[in-house]
Amino acid sequence: MSDPAVTFPAPARIPYPGGCVLEPGPYALDYLLRWRADVTVRGTLHPDTPVFPLLRALLADPAAHGLSAADAGAARDRFLELAGQALTAEGGQRAWLEREFR
Repeated sequence: MSDPAVTFPAPARIPYPGGCVLEPGPYALDYLLRWRADVTVRGTLHPDTPVFPLLRALLADPAAHGLSAADAGAARDRFLELAGQALTAEGGQRAWLEREFR
């Protein structure tokens, strides 16, 4: 199996502030939709980039980023797996993230 065309780290534990801000699940979803990380697309580093918006752009026009639709889909699936784990750890549901990609 070859290396993925799009790489990024797993999100760290979500820094839930507690109190009256939001329930942990919805807070975690909002955090993950704005989460920033270093993302590499076909060897090009995008430092400190909002991951979810970049993935949506890759899915919308993979060829513009030198990707195939399968590459973009694999990046989305990896995000759903990694961010979904972080979200469910805070009481959220992976389905919430899946819905954001529709």
